[in-house]
Amino acid sequence: MTLKEIQLPQYGTYLYESRHKEGDIIHVHHHTIHQILYAIEGEGKISIDGHEYKITQDQSAFIAPHSQHSIYSQSSLTLLVLAFNIGTLEFFDGNELKNPIFQQSRFVQPDLIASSELRQHLRKMLYEQSSENPFSKWALKIHLLNILLTMTRLGEKTQYQDANSLRIEKIKKYIDTHYYDPLTSKDIAAKLGISSRYINSIFKDYYHKTPIQYLTEVRIERAKELLSETDKEIITICFEVGYETLSTFYRAFKNTMSMSPNQYRNMVMKQSELQPVE
Repeated sequence: MTLKEIQLPQYGTYLYESRHKEGDIIHVHHHTIHQILYAIEGEGKISIDGHEYKITQDQSAFIAPHSQHSIYSQSSLTLLVLAFNIGTLEFFDGNELKNPIFQQSRFVQPDLIASSELRQHLRKMLYEQSSENPFSKWALKIHLLNILLTMTRLGEKTQYQDANSLRIEKIKKYIDTHYYDPLTSKDIAAKLGISSRYINSIFKDYYHKTPIQYLTEVRIERAKELLSETDKEIITICFEVGYETLSTFYRAFKNTMSMSPNQYRNMVMKQSELQPVE
C-alpha cells in the first residue's frame, strides 16, 4: 500500500504496514505531510534528500513534508509507516510543534531503550487505531506525541555526542602538535574551557584512554623514531619529546616498551644489521 492510496482520517494520523520484497524499489518521491518509517524486519537502503542510509530492524526515518526520499529493499523489508498531519496536534502546544526540528528530515538509529519505547507506542497506536473506543483519537495523538518526543530527544543526544566528538578531536589535535610542552590534564582542559574531569571522561569514552595516557603514547612514539633514526643523546631526546627529567622519561618509556631507551636503540641497531643488503 502506498500513501497515495490513503486519505488521512480527520484526526490526522494513520499507521500502516509497508511490505517490500527483495529488490523492490520505491522511487524518489515526496509527500505533503509527515511520515515516520520504522523497520521491524529486513534491511534495505533509504535515500533522504540525497543522503543514503542503510536501514535495518529498529532503525527509522523522520520524513518532513516535501522531502525527497526513496527506498531500496535488499531483503524482504517490512516497515511501519506512521503518516500524520502535525497541524492536528496544535491544541497540545503549537509553539513547540513549530520547532524547525519537525521540518527537517533525518535518519534515526535508536538505542535499545529508545527502540523499546518506540515499539511500544507503535503497538499501542495499532491497537487504538482498530478500536472503536471514543477516546482512541486522543490516545493516538498522545502516542504520536510520545514518539515525537523520543525522536526529538534522540536528536538532541546526537547533537550532544557530535559536540563531544569535536571536543575530543580538538584535544587529540592539540596533543599531537604540542606533545613537547609540559602538559597536564588541567592545561588541556583550560584550552577548551571545561573541567579536566569532563575531558578525561569524554576522551576515555571515545579512545579508551585518558588524554595524558594518549600524550604519553605520542611522546614515546616520537622518542622511538628519534632513537632508531638519529644518533641524538638520550637526554636530548628526553628534552625534545617534552619530559622535564631523565628519570621520568626512562620510567614512561620502560612502562610502555618494557625496556629502556638504550635497550630499544640497541635492539633496533641489531635488527638493522641482520637485514640483508640488496
